[in-house]
This record gives sequence, C-alpha cells and structure tokens, in this order.
Amino acid sequence: MGVGVSNWRLAQAVSKLGQLGVVSGTALDSVFVRRLADGDKGGYMRRGLDAFPFQEMARRIWQEYFVPGGKSASTSYKALPMHQKNDSRKLVELCMVSNFVEVLLAREGHDNPVGINFLEKVQMPHLASIYGAMLAGVGYVLMGAGIPLHIPGVLDALAAHQQAEYRLAVTGAAQEQFANMDTLMRLDPAEYAEGPLPAMRRPRFLAIVSSNTLAATMLRRANGRVDGFIVETPTAGGHNAPPRGKLQLNAAGEPVYGERDRVNVEDMRALGVPFWLAGGYGNAAKLREALDQGAAGVQVGTAFAFSRESGMRPDLKARLIQQAIAGTGEVFTDPLASPTGFPFKVAQLEGTTSAADVYEARTRTCDLGYLREPYAMGDGQIGYRCSAEPVETYLAKGGKIEETVGRKCLCNTLMANIGHEQIRRDGSVEPALITVGDDLNTVAQFIAPGRVSYSATDVVERLLSLSAEAESSPDLEQARTPVLTASA
Repeated sequence: MGVGVSNWRLAQAVSKLGQLGVVSGTALDSVFVRRLADGDKGGYMRRGLDAFPFQEMARRIWQEYFVPGGKSASTSYKALPMHQKNDSRKLVELCMVSNFVEVLLAREGHDNPVGINFLEKVQMPHLASIYGAMLAGVGYVLMGAGIPLHIPGVLDALAAHQQAEYRLAVTGAAQEQFANMDTLMRLDPAEYAEGPLPAMRRPRFLAIVSSNTLAATMLRRANGRVDGFIVETPTAGGHNAPPRGKLQLNAAGEPVYGERDRVNVEDMRALGVPFWLAGGYGNAAKLREALDQGAAGVQVGTAFAFSRESGMRPDLKARLIQQAIAGTGEVFTDPLASPTGFPFKVAQLEGTTSAADVYEARTRTCDLGYLREPYAMGDGQIGYRCSAEPVETYLAKGGKIEETVGRKCLCNTLMANIGHEQIRRDGSVEPALITVGDDLNTVAQFIAPGRVSYSATDVVERLLSLSAEAESSPDLEQARTPVLTASA
C-alpha cells in the first residue's frame, strides 16, 4: 500500500473484526510530524503522546512540531534530518514515539493483536522504530523487500530491553575496506529510558518472501525465531521481487515472470510454520483456495487500500474506484520507478507521476531520503545516495547514469498519496503515485449497488462469505486470523 495508507484507523478496524490489522511502519516519523503540523486533527497524536512511557521525550516532540490550528495550505512542511547510520537523538526519539503512537491507536477498543510492517531496504530507522512499536504492545512484526535475517535477534534483545544491533548494508566497498568500516547500528534502550522500563513481550515475526528458497534460508540462517511467512506473488502491490534469472520485459515494458518465480505451496507446507498467501487473494474463492492448500490465510492489500478507513487521499481513492467499477483501471509493473531497483506496481492515473508529463515536469530532489543507499566513500566513511536524486549529485557520489533513468521519488509521492504532499518554494506541489496490486478492478465487488465507497468491514465480511460447508470447516476455525492487511 505504501506510506500511511494502512494507518491506525484501518488496522484498528480490521483487528476489531478478529483479523490481523497491520500498520505501515515506513516513514512514520515524517507522517507523524506532518500530522502535528496539520494541527493534529481530532487530537489523536496528543492522546498517543500522553500514553508514551517517557513523558519528557513526548513533551519535547510536541513542543517542537505541533502547529496549533495547522499550518497554512501554502506553507511547506518542516524538513526532518535524513536518516544515517548514526542518527541524532532527536531522530531516534521521533521514530520511537511515532511508531508507539500508531500501534497504540490501532490497538484501542479491542483486545486483538495488531501488526506493523517495515521494509528491509529502509534499514536506518529499524531499531528505534521497532522498539517504539514494541513499547505499544505490537503483536506481529512483518518485513520484506530484502532478507531480514537479523530482525528476529533484534526482537529478542529489545524485548529484554537489551542493546540491539543491526548491520547496515553498504555497497561499493572492497572486502578489505569492510574490515575498517563500522557498519553496525546500535540501540540501547537504557539510554532513552526515563525511569523503570515497562515489561514487554516479543512480537511474532513474519518474513515476507517470494520463493521457497528464501523461506528456507530464513529458517536456517535467521538469528532468532521466525514465526511464519507472507508469500507474495508478482501480482501483489508495492515492490515485487525481481524475476529470477536474466531480466526480460514484455511488449508493454513490464518484467516477465516465469515458472522459476512460482512458489511451491507443498514445499511451504513442508517447512512446518504458518504462512499466508498474498497477491490477488482479495476474494472469498481465493481465501478458500489458500486454506485448502494449507495456508493459514491470505494477506490483502488492494481491497483495504480503497476502504473508507484507509489513509489514501479521498480524491485519488474515488477516481480509482470509479475506474474499477467501469473495469478500466490499469496497473503497470514499472521496472525502473523504484530507487531500490525492485519492480514497483503503479496505478495509471492522470495527474500523478505515472503520467510522463507529470514525471518530466517535476524537479528532481531528495529531501526525505528513506530509500537512500549507503555506500563506501573510502577511508572507512559511509555516504548516502539515491538514484532518484538530481542526476549530477548521484553521479558525483559514484553512481552510474543508467541507474537514474526512469527513477521516481517514491518518498515524496507516497507522502502525497495520503494528503501530506510537500509544497516547494516555487509554489509547486509534489505529485502522487499510487501503488496497488494487479487486481485493482476487483475492488468493485465490495461496493453495494447505488454506492461509491465501502468499509473495511465490507471487505472482511465478503472475504469470509464462504459457503455454509466452508464456514464450519476445521481449516477456517483453525485459521484464527485468515485475513491480514498489507501495509508496505
């Protein structure tokens, strides 16, 4: 779904129904600060801050970022420092607090678990973000877009309020350079505590994978317990795993996936841990199919992304729903858009960066930096670059010109998707870029005759509307949370 679409409201609604609501943890510090800059409508951020266990930290953040009544429509959002291997204390605190608040709000009004989803590619905020979510009692941590082998160990350490470490992936360094380079990120909860630390439980860890090989590798090599898997097919929204083997494109310019990219569900069952299937599973028949194959359930993103509770801008949501009703929605798997180099699903919509004229009119800039790549500068120093930043800047940092072609600033466009678009000094406004799964047009199934919108409850009830025989089947009864919301 991207940044802030699966927000606390959506996760709360889904978890209240006995399924697993999952909030997006990506860029939550920026989302939180922009909510405060908009005046904290409804007072929800304030309520979350009041519950944070370290009140001096909460007070500092409120005083610095809250704008009474909200900033004017023509005023830019305050820029945060971009993340680095060794973040400032201020940025660490923001990650802790923002993740705490999002999970806390999602957990209100029910006793069911809530999850949070992070991208392995966005490594630098990991430790503080996970700790903040754990302070709020998050029940599940999900992670994909990479191989998160060391997250289980992080969860173990933080659950005991011990120092956690996570190695930053640095590119461009020869083997001998790494020997002189400190790439470990560290977080010691004791350095941030204000009094006794609260008791915490380790959340369950679900790795998002696209192959049996990766799932088996996680079980074999992870530095702690892996509790299950989300198995995503190439039809899922957001980032897709690249096709195995040499990249080939079809006539439309999309990556071609073949037999080697298919997940063997029988092999997944043999691993002996729960798994959920994702990518085109947003209907009752596919849920039934998944359960029959031995899955614990399905992960659903696109259907929930267009529900009333999601954080997507209402105008964008309405336009794409109308396309879905008409059966004209189009989704393009863009092999170039993401600075990560992973294929990225993009809904085709005029006025967004999916349109060539909008993309070309935008001045390239990088001021959020969540997808920046750490690289070796020499002498043990680490630099940061993004292939979507100004081309001359990227080349000056040792990047290659071909890596800049077609790259889009996902950080800023995904913020625009949820109504937090940045206003530039020249008065221009950052455009949106919607990511959804290939099954965009199927969201029409959730809309009752005469209506133009639907709720998360409509989605869950439709997904669980199996036949009378299936409703009483042992498989469904054993799958206590057969539906998970996708979030990043």
